[in-house]
Amino acid sequence: MQVIDIHPPLAAAAVPSQPIVLALGFFDGVHLGHQAVIGRARAEADKRGLKLAVMTFDVHPAVIYRGVPASSVKYLSPRPRKSELMAHFGVDLLYFIHFTPAFSKLSPQAFVDQYLVGLNAAVVVAGFDYTYGKRDIANMKTLPQYAQERFEIITVPKTVDAGEKVSSTRIREALDLGDVDLANHLLGYRYQTSGTVVHGEARGRTIGYPTANVQAPAEERIPGIAVYTVRLQVNGQWYPGMASVGRNITFGPGRPVTVEVNLFDFHQDIYDAPVRVEWVHRLRGDMMFDSAAGLVAQLAQDEKDAKAFLKGLTD
Repeated sequence: MQVIDIHPPLAAAAVPSQPIVLALGFFDGVHLGHQAVIGRARAEADKRGLKLAVMTFDVHPAVIYRGVPASSVKYLSPRPRKSELMAHFGVDLLYFIHFTPAFSKLSPQAFVDQYLVGLNAAVVVAGFDYTYGKRDIANMKTLPQYAQERFEIITVPKTVDAGEKVSSTRIREALDLGDVDLANHLLGYRYQTSGTVVHGEARGRTIGYPTANVQAPAEERIPGIAVYTVRLQVNGQWYPGMASVGRNITFGPGRPVTVEVNLFDFHQDIYDAPVRVEWVHRLRGDMMFDSAAGLVAQLAQDEKDAKAFLKGLTD
């Protein structure tokens, strides 16, 4: 897959020499609804013998449209993860448009002329709720009048689960509540975050449960405070374990939130190593214990429960 950055305006070098099928969306998380759009576009590209391209943005549009501080946005899929997922789902060309204030001021007609026609789109595919400006005048129903029959348009209906639309917002809310099981169901794969193993307080090793303290990039969304069954990837290998997202309240108040992963039967030194955490299942909520002994007893039960859940996984 080729990844191309577009710093508006569109440069000739970024324009494909042959027509393409172009899928549109921000695609945070590349969840089941997004996969429906990409899958429909992939099928159309295959039918026509064309490349599949996806157009997305470097930052969430809310950063420009609503003035949300860029540093406060927590993504389901930051750029590296989004690129990885797009390649997995069969995208040939991935365009990241840098969402500048000037780009945000384009009229709907200018956007269509400069970026859809400009990118040599033979077919444009997007979800039913895709917009490219003010919602009432720049939506999928009005796109044909701007397209002026220069490309075909395919609108993909919403993907519904349990009577509700599958959406990035719904997944974010589930993660914030610690419901990684629901989030994974809506994503269609198990949620992952990245990070680096840093030095913590090393208290875990004194009670028989040493942990890798994983510091995630600021832009990644970490599941809410709870204890989870996880897998951790280091040096290209996945290892089973359990993770605590919390403040270690048993050892005092006012502590920062940390991600601490205990790996089963693991004895390597992985300080400073880049890792990836796969959030498999929520084991329980955060608990405060009267003593370290009480914590150790609960950790023993958590390990048993985590191993039993991991044993039941099919992949």
